[in-house]
Amino acid sequence: MRRHRTAAGILLAVGALLTGGLTTANAATPAPLPAHEVPAAVQQQAAAFWTADRMRSAVPLDLHLGASALKSLKAPKSGGAATTVAPTPAAGSAAVGPTAFPQAGGPWTGGGAVVKTSGRVFFTFQGRTASCSGNAVTSQNASTVITAGHCVKYQGSWHTNWVFVPAYNNGQAPYGQWTASKTLTTPQWEASEDINYDVGAAVVAPLNGQTLTSVTGAQGIQFNGGYNKQMYAFGFPAASPYDGTKLIHCSGNSSRDFLFSQDHSLGCNMTGGSSGGPWFTGFSETAGTGLQVSVNSFGYTFLPNRMFGPYFGNDAKALYDKAQVS
Repeated sequence: MRRHRTAAGILLAVGALLTGGLTTANAATPAPLPAHEVPAAVQQQAAAFWTADRMRSAVPLDLHLGASALKSLKAPKSGGAATTVAPTPAAGSAAVGPTAFPQAGGPWTGGGAVVKTSGRVFFTFQGRTASCSGNAVTSQNASTVITAGHCVKYQGSWHTNWVFVPAYNNGQAPYGQWTASKTLTTPQWEASEDINYDVGAAVVAPLNGQTLTSVTGAQGIQFNGGYNKQMYAFGFPAASPYDGTKLIHCSGNSSRDFLFSQDHSLGCNMTGGSSGGPWFTGFSETAGTGLQVSVNSFGYTFLPNRMFGPYFGNDAKALYDKAQVS
């Protein structure tokens, strides 16, 4: 996740895989949606690249940038019709829950579908290995992962060696490493890295003749669902006090950011590496399923233990629609 902080005014300590920084500015919406195609040969290289040791050593980056552009953030368009896609749990998704609510941050011990649908995202960024989080959602192609925009493209470059590892477990990939055949983001993130549109997606290639969600199951997703709801956030934070080895969760009553962004806000102590992990409403602790309405995106360093995530409105829906038919 990213961190905004004060210093000579306000500095953005953006992290997102990460605790790093990014600029934000208004921009016209280009068309079509930004996407990065990954040739089959490059997919094979990515699959071979991520050994257990490399996954263990992939750590959040620490980047900083001035934040004067915060004043020009573009608010998400509102007023679209609510759209809901139901979850599709895989067979054998045993649940243990419930757990305590609210939760400021701790290992998820409830079991259920979320254990399989959530995972770590690994990629190469500017020649360095890095990690984020992601989640498999119900889709027409049964191969769509939702994550943060900066987890697919950052500082003008698409990430390489991109893989999704559901149910990651300390260097192990119990359900395989799924390489991206395409990564996508919103036009606003592509144009100016606007944190209100920090949403990304990946279409992953089949593995051993199977599609992703036929193996892991899939969570539901909702657009234009409104603010101020009970939320559950999940991710694989890798910065202290966490180490990226466990699925961590937060839960509580969310609110709308009253500072600079138009994002959801939730009390949560997850750190870098959790970026891109899913936020759910209507989450069932007994089944481990819900409707994804955001992703872990950023935090303000002057407001500790609070996470922010973009509102899934019309632009996020357009991104999802493009991904699921790719």
